[in-house]
Amino acid sequence: MGGLLVMIISLTIVFFAESTNGWGIDGHYIVCRIAQDRLSESAASAVKELLPGYVDNDLASVCSWADRVKFRYHWSSPLHYIDTPDELCNYDYDRDCKDENGEKGVCVSGAISNYTDQLLSYKASSSSPSNNLTEALLFLSHFMGDIHQPLHVGFTSDRGGNTIDVHWYRRKAVLHHVWDANIIETGEERFYDSNIENLIDALKENITGDWAHQVTKWESCSKNETTCPDRYASESIVAACDWAYKNVTEGSVLEDEYFLASLPVVNLRLVKGGVRLAATLNRVFG
Repeated sequence: MGGLLVMIISLTIVFFAESTNGWGIDGHYIVCRIAQDRLSESAASAVKELLPGYVDNDLASVCSWADRVKFRYHWSSPLHYIDTPDELCNYDYDRDCKDENGEKGVCVSGAISNYTDQLLSYKASSSSPSNNLTEALLFLSHFMGDIHQPLHVGFTSDRGGNTIDVHWYRRKAVLHHVWDANIIETGEERFYDSNIENLIDALKENITGDWAHQVTKWESCSKNETTCPDRYASESIVAACDWAYKNVTEGSVLEDEYFLASLPVVNLRLVKGGVRLAATLNRVFG
């Protein structure tokens, strides 16, 4: 039965390899590439063991898996985001991380905590790790990206910008998709020869260069917690108010002024997501 479940998971990942959601494939790929390159030896070994064999130890290649299985795991859809009260520009776990029935933990912050806790059982496994732990790794890796996308912690009435129609230059879009994909894709085209590897290399240089003095602070959690998603969510709603929503109304045309102001914010959120995913996995498997 275990082998059959592994096969089902593998086939699911392969079959839906062309779907796009979340940060967008490029955004999640970047987060997971940054993270895997920062893993400790023990964490790298555990991740390799948990990943399906056919992906050749490439976490980034399955970093969008959680989007691709929402059709099958319908319960997982609310775990990708947080709805906050309009215009308050802050996040509160008890207020915002619950479903319509009041059950707490049903949001991306709660999901990160849940799957981190599941992965903590890895070292206690006396035999081969279960398929549930493989899925926990894939969910955690994806949700760590989602919580760093500012509009995944957005206003309730517009569903994180999903109902705000805009133009990205000449193309119709919704504000949420602008932050999921358009800013990243335009940045790749304009500054990195449409090559995602060039962008990743540039972000890595910033981690060891301009941002080096901040990395330890990004990685840390108070009270010796393994992960601290409420902190990440609070940062995202502030970024959403300060940048994503700023001066945007229905029908806005978003061009160079908006793009050039938003691109550094997107790059920083991608890097923080990768750094913090690695730090979480290093604490889990260390």
